[in-house]
Amino acid sequence: MKNDILKSYADLLESLGMLEAADLLGQDEQMITYLTYDSRAVKPGTLFICKGAAFKSSYLEDAVRLGASAYVSEVKYDLEQSIPCILVKDIRKAMPPLAEKFFNKAWQELRITGFGGTKGKSTSAYYMKAVVDDYMAATGGRESAVLSSIDIYDGVIRQESHITTPESVELHEHMRNAADSGITYMEMEVSSQALKYDRVNNMQFDVAVFLNISEDHISPIEHKDFEDYLSSKMKMFALAKQAVVNLDADFSERALEAAKDAGSFKTFSLKDPSADFYGYDIHKEMDEIVFSVKCSQFDETFSLTMPGLFNVENAVSVVAAATLLDIPLEYIRSGLHRARSSGRMELYTSKDKRVTAVVDYAHNKLSFEKLFGSTREEYPDHDIVAIFGCPGYKAYIRRRDLGLISGQYSKKVYLVAEDPGKEPVQQISEDIAQYVAQQNCPYEMIEDRGVAIHKAIFECKRPTVLLITGKGNETRQKYGTIYADCPSDVEYVKRYLEEYDAAPFHAIEDELKN
Repeated sequence: MKNDILKSYADLLESLGMLEAADLLGQDEQMITYLTYDSRAVKPGTLFICKGAAFKSSYLEDAVRLGASAYVSEVKYDLEQSIPCILVKDIRKAMPPLAEKFFNKAWQELRITGFGGTKGKSTSAYYMKAVVDDYMAATGGRESAVLSSIDIYDGVIRQESHITTPESVELHEHMRNAADSGITYMEMEVSSQALKYDRVNNMQFDVAVFLNISEDHISPIEHKDFEDYLSSKMKMFALAKQAVVNLDADFSERALEAAKDAGSFKTFSLKDPSADFYGYDIHKEMDEIVFSVKCSQFDETFSLTMPGLFNVENAVSVVAAATLLDIPLEYIRSGLHRARSSGRMELYTSKDKRVTAVVDYAHNKLSFEKLFGSTREEYPDHDIVAIFGCPGYKAYIRRRDLGLISGQYSKKVYLVAEDPGKEPVQQISEDIAQYVAQQNCPYEMIEDRGVAIHKAIFECKRPTVLLITGKGNETRQKYGTIYADCPSDVEYVKRYLEEYDAAPFHAIEDELKN
């Protein structure tokens, strides 16, 4: 990052046609030493951004008390202590160029791969990270940075994530941290919200991957309808040097047309041999998933040790992206073979093999269809029991979709809390339950995820797969506006399977009943 004078930020916005007015109070030469919209993070010399529908003037007063030198806003505030202000037409559109300037175009110092889609973004990002990290380890480079819905690593910060794609100020700060740490590659998930609200403006992806799309995130606070959702997703291509498009995805024709906005694009498919990267001969060998990929450069076999046949689609997209980045084949192969994504398809089995628990982040129609369908295919003689919920006041259509899909495949469904926010858990569960019931599937509403997981494990009477979805390895649950600490689903499963294995009843239970 660099320290520029206050007037240079006003000049930048004016050159972009974003400036309404600038009242710098004669402090044109004031040095700006930090940029944030979080009043708690302000330090002397900060250019403070007033953003958000819930923004209060008290936040700005707090920022001034902590040493903010000036603020950027759509409106001028009457403050106890006057400070320079820069007024803009649209604060969201103004944030990316301000962030790019303050953090000195950090994106230019990185090779960034972005993954967009309704399902598979985080898995693909971590597959790509494993490939890149193997390449870096062999060539003396640094571990790659990652920005995902699971966690964040930028060379300075390593923490659990609570948003798929950060706001532009944090995004550019993460990129600057990575570049200054000697990191050369970054993988990131690109959400429809980030694209709709311009968070990823003023940067460029070296490769942008379009995985798939299905109806999701339709709500008053997300996307008003599917067209808004789809058109937001398509914005990613204009920000890319190279793009990769899944021919098997719904609306692939729309994606191919939008991909013309990228510098160039390639296609991949598991169905169409004419694709630039064609995945075929997909099968299981022991505990591994084996598949081949044919392209103009090679026709090679790869393997995954992470469960889920549906993950081959994600893996082929990574083969394509890594090839476009000129990563040698040996590291693509080794990275995919060892790749793991925390909280994705984590599988745990009881000693008697009766209980198989799968912890996954699946949380929308497409991911549920893939997960439940693959589970039925891979475990044809097992019962399926589902444990999940839906977030509060978001993507209402999920409640119908997830209820119908889980009810179709499951012997029983447990409905639990899943970041309810300000909406009552009981109300969310009842909304889902009506669709589970339409499939004549029994259900039980238990708010506490741990209690539900414990009960589900100990109720297994025959070989059963428990699909525990939505939260993965997350250790916080959102109630109201607060993230409350809690054990992860992985922790619950490990704890209760250990208890189950130590219990004397289950080994002789069936014999005693006969």
